Order: sequence, then structure tokens, then C-alpha cells
Amino acid sequence: MNPTTGEPAPGRILCLGEALVDLICERHVDDVARAGSFVPHFGGAVSNVAVVAARYGAPTALAGGAGKDAWGRWLLDRLGREGVDVSLFTLIPGARTPLAVVAVDHHGEPSYVIYGDALATVVPALANRIEQAVRASAALFISSNTLVRAEERAVTMRARELALELRRPVLFDPNLRLHRWRSPADAADAASACVPGALLVRANVGEATLLSGEEEPERAAAALLEAGARLVVITLGQDGAILRGEAGADVPGVPADVVSTMGAGDVLTGILIARLALAEFGADAVATALPEAVAESARACERWGALE
Repeated sequence: MNPTTGEPAPGRILCLGEALVDLICERHVDDVARAGSFVPHFGGAVSNVAVVAARYGAPTALAGGAGKDAWGRWLLDRLGREGVDVSLFTLIPGARTPLAVVAVDHHGEPSYVIYGDALATVVPALANRIEQAVRASAALFISSNTLVRAEERAVTMRARELALELRRPVLFDPNLRLHRWRSPADAADAASACVPGALLVRANVGEATLLSGEEEPERAAAALLEAGARLVVITLGQDGAILRGEAGADVPGVPADVVSTMGAGDVLTGILIARLALAEFGADAVATALPEAVAESARACERWGALE
């Protein structure tokens, strides 16, 4: 039951993606080599979104994994304590959980050095039970992070196809990390394939431009709607966000004393998909939730880790 409304809890949001450990230098430095110490924080874009959505009352399940090591167990424990369904989260024997060593510059922009194995976690977590997992879920949340490798892309796109066939809402945040791709064009092609039929596409200005070819946010949003999205949210950094499609809104930015921008977009996305789920995926829920999501995204910039 929803403790606020007394209504039955919505079905879960199935989230496909990785979890990792962010080791953050909690002082501003321009280079990771200048950092003196690091503090572990929960990380991974999709896992951040799953945790935020769970905090806001939406049942979520994370299909992914980590290494079967001390850090992997640390992540699994944290997910469980946050109320995320970990029945599809796998600890992989012999693999090392990825660690992101993070330096944040004086503008709050992070840079990363990744250690550990680049894990294709969705494959062992979901490959043999895609249909069962999608059928047991009310919606599917995906990002481009499981599109880079061919095997993970096949699993992700099959899950998307099944969700659309079963009339489950598909929620897509490109979260493009271009250093993972052979070229920006490859990244754009893979991400663009997830737009048709999506109930919600959430992108920052750079991602929206890459997917649409349009630099102006209004035109980019229009192009993504033309490509088949039903709702498009484009975040504008300190200037807020716009919503276009079956519902519309213009939300100004909220001032923040920026410490780090890490995970601010994950917080915004997690709130939006939670509010959607709690409103049975009615489009107006995004317009209603967007001011809160923008405000909490700004608050996330005032701390080192997105979730702390």
C-alpha cells in the first residue's frame, strides 16, 4: 500500500543497468593525481535512478550486477536497504566490481578513472528470463549504458520490444558517456533506436542535440517527439527544464551552491519515473513533478555524492 494515499502500490519499474562504487575526492581538484584521499559512494546511473525512485515510493527492481567481491556485496547490501528489488541483481564470480575514482573540479564537474572489470551485467542477470521479468513489471527503464556491447544491447532491445508489445511504458534516459563508444555517431544511432514508442525521454541539452541534430532545445524536443516519444524532458542545467509532448511545462532553475554535478540528472529522472508510476503513468504526472525534480536535482549538486 502507498503509505500516503492508502492506495495499492503500483507494479515495479524494471531498471536495466550497472551499479558501481564511486571513490570521490571530497575537495575540489583539477586532476585525480592531486587528490589526497577518497570516500566511497554508491554509484552507477541506472542504479542511482532505481534508488531515488524507490525512495519516492515506486517499487523498482535493478537487473544488473557487480563482481562477487567485497565491493559487490557492499552495493548489494545498499540496494537492499534502499528497498530496491535485487532478485535480478547478480554477483558475478571471478569479476571485480568497477570502481570509479572521481575528481571534481572547482566548477563542480567530475572526471573519472575506472578500475575493475567492465561488466556486461545485464546478460547474466536477465538473458534467460527477459520475458518473465518484463511481464512481472509495470514499466521498463533503460539507458544507453547497456547498449554499448552487442550482447547487452541485444538483451536491452529485446526487453524494450517486449515492453512495447505488452503495452508496458518504456522510460529512456540516454545518459550518454561518449568515451565508451567508438564514435558519437554510433552512440547517437544506438540511443535513437530507443526513442520510438517511449513514454518518456529525459535528456540534457547535449544529448538532445546529438539525438536530434538540433541545437535549440525546443527544436530538439520537437524532433524527439516526431521520432516517436510521447513526452520529452530536456534539462537545461542551471536554467531548469522543459517538458514537451502529451503534457507541457517550463520550469526555471533553482539556485544552488554547487559542490558537484555528479548524479544530479539521475535524481531528476528518478523522481519523474516514481511520480509517473504512482500516477499510473499518466502524462500530467510529469508536468506536476517537474518543479520538484528540478529543485531536488539542484540540491543534489550541493553534496559530493548524488544520493547522500
